[in-house]
Amino acid sequence: MDGSVRVRNAALGAVLAGLLSTGAAVAQSNEIRIEPGAPIVVGGYWVLSGGDAALGNDQKRGVELAIKDLGGEILGHPIRFLAEDSQCSAEGGQTAATKLAANPAIVAVLGPSCSSEATAAAPILWKSGLVSIGTSATSPSLTAADRKPDYDGFLRVVFSDADQGPADAKWVFDQLKAKNIVTIHDGSPYTQQLTSEMAKTFTGLGGKVASQEAVAPTDVDMRPVLAKIASEKPDAVYVPIFVPATAQILKQAKQTQGLESVPFIGGGGIMTPDIMDAAGAAVIGFYGAFPDVTPEAQGQDYPRLLQAYQDEYGEAPTSGFVANAYDAMTMLKLALEKAAKQEPDGALVIDKAALRDALFAVQFNGMSGPVACDTHGQCSNFKPAIYRYENADRASFAIGTNPKKIYP
Repeated sequence: MDGSVRVRNAALGAVLAGLLSTGAAVAQSNEIRIEPGAPIVVGGYWVLSGGDAALGNDQKRGVELAIKDLGGEILGHPIRFLAEDSQCSAEGGQTAATKLAANPAIVAVLGPSCSSEATAAAPILWKSGLVSIGTSATSPSLTAADRKPDYDGFLRVVFSDADQGPADAKWVFDQLKAKNIVTIHDGSPYTQQLTSEMAKTFTGLGGKVASQEAVAPTDVDMRPVLAKIASEKPDAVYVPIFVPATAQILKQAKQTQGLESVPFIGGGGIMTPDIMDAAGAAVIGFYGAFPDVTPEAQGQDYPRLLQAYQDEYGEAPTSGFVANAYDAMTMLKLALEKAAKQEPDGALVIDKAALRDALFAVQFNGMSGPVACDTHGQCSNFKPAIYRYENADRASFAIGTNPKKIYP
């Protein structure tokens, strides 16, 4: 062992000693012991900065509201919530997960926003015994029947794109009457798998996918790819990517001959007022394929959550996943009540494997609707809807009115 290793181990020992002296939770092999009065520490990771920050901040707020409704405690212990910025990237997810996994007090992790984050982070977290509850990472592979054991500790309270892609294809074919389309992804697991599922169903319905294009999330000049798309004379363009690249595509499509009036359909990454700021007037008429998050399609208490959000933050939710994040925290609370063991001195002992099993067994009616997991961690169903941006005024953003729900 070299000197740098000895220094790191000494530093880790000092950290553990400090945690023990303050009565905080400390992991002991596969168990976490939380001393009387010490907090239950919950980790989280979402995109909290950059062009897609509204997506992650909204989910972080959903967890905060759930904690507030719990009175700030579980089983008589205060809740301490630690959130990391994972930037909607694999690199960000890896960094956030490594930091969270190194904290011996954390009992479980909520999030993330993006599938690229989850794909990189979930195995790191589970290697340390930490289960993670996805709140808007929808890539089919994350909860597929053939997923690798590295993902056994991941489950999600949000739908799978294995359901959204076919639903979007049916709307584009049946309702929009498009027969020749182009898809665009950004190389992320989410967008690649979603466009693939959509294209497969669309061709099965009798439509033609002229091409499946790719851009980078950081691309600014979209003119070459748009010129190629225009030459294929599509009836519609399916582009379920994120805000910065989508905004460039929408603005430059208006200046591309042959695409001025072609409908563009985005996905969940653009259901945020940030797209209105980024795209300006080019957002008008832009479609969003997204689950039905109008109050009548959500859980019975969803209107109360909307009001609580408005009261707490002074605005409506800035994405459609606040209910899912709230449900993730509720799910963790219910599982902890089943898995944690109370010691005679008031301490809690949490077996990590037992907590994972309890999470998979939890069933309840959440803010987003019924929550119940299959054996691969899929705990929510998809309720299809289509929305359309009516104007570019950020102050008018409210999912259901602007963007306006037009289907069903």
